Amino acid sequence: QVQLVESGGGLVQPGGSLRLSCAASRITFNRYTMGWYRQAPGKQRELVAGITSTGSTNYGDSVKGRFTISRDNAKNTVYLQLNSLKPEDTAVYYCNAAYGYINYWGQGTQVTVSS
Repeated sequence: QVQLVESGGGLVQPGGSLRLSCAASRITFNRYTMGWYRQAPGKQRELVAGITSTGSTNYGDSVKGRFTISRDNAKNTVYLQLNSLKPEDTAVYYCNAAYGYINYWGQGTQVTVSS
């Protein structure tokens, strides 16, 4: 079965950095648009960043200039570099793989930004 496994979350101080990884298995990875979403307590899940099969990227307004999404098709992995972290970035971060009407989700990784 398809698996998306996130890693790299944790506790970081404001202004710090993290790098999240999402390793995919049992999909033709290079065909999929990959994305990172996040959900904070009491809030709706929101798009953080996405990257298409051709490498085009888009970002949520609140993270532009601070976060960077990238992919390594040889490793079936998508990354999210989080810089200049703020307490409001605290959330569970989810990896998503999309191809047409097909959507897969990872289990999520917690990112907590606190001093």
